[in-house]
Amino acid sequence: MPPIMTDQKEAEAKQVISTGNGELDKKIADGLPLQSLTLIEGENDTGKSVLTQQIMYGAMKQGLSVDLFTTENTTKSFVKQMESMSLDVSEYFAWGYLRVFPLHVVGFEWTKDEMENVLTCLIGSIGRSPAQVIIIDSLTLFTEYVETDTILSFFTDCKSLVDRGKTILITLHTYAFEEDTLVRIRSISDAHMTMKKALVGDKYVMVLEVQKVRGAKKTTGNLVSFEVHPGYGMKVIPMSFAKV
Repeated sequence: MPPIMTDQKEAEAKQVISTGNGELDKKIADGLPLQSLTLIEGENDTGKSVLTQQIMYGAMKQGLSVDLFTTENTTKSFVKQMESMSLDVSEYFAWGYLRVFPLHVVGFEWTKDEMENVLTCLIGSIGRSPAQVIIIDSLTLFTEYVETDTILSFFTDCKSLVDRGKTILITLHTYAFEEDTLVRIRSISDAHMTMKKALVGDKYVMVLEVQKVRGAKKTTGNLVSFEVHPGYGMKVIPMSFAKV
């Protein structure tokens, strides 16, 4: 059987997903609300994938099943990356609590119609999936050639799936979208977080800013800085030392 899910009763009571990292949870209103659409945006190498991996691990510890649609990893590289963060998902994967769908297409020439078809198929797959939590990391590739209306329709469809019980997290690269489109996507989302890099002494760390969390009792707009250590995982760093 998969690892004992000690946080399940507590999670059901709170109706949130804990990241499994207490310091990080405090910054995002004690966790992300279940049945919500979360947007995580930032530039390259700002920790978007690391954050989603931490969240999905927390979700599985609480007894939730997860589907990951990824353009960032193969299944093998994803499992190894999780192990390097001290987040062993091999048993969850073996027992079907975690399913990984690599979205790598080599030597394929994309067109507008094909991109739109991929987004339509993706929504269909999410709707049919038995998983409670869906991670899309990242959406950027599939929005490169489509119109703004198609992107907004995709997020609206995600909101409809949220109303039917799904919890969906989507990462994207800020540079790939016009500001007006980003404003509208952010407004559709229930939770919105941005990732960036900051200089601490002579090294860069990752910084998470919580822009909003639907229904949060605590004040959002919180900042949390962290770095990732091989064999240890995420280590939160006091923000007072960081210069963004």
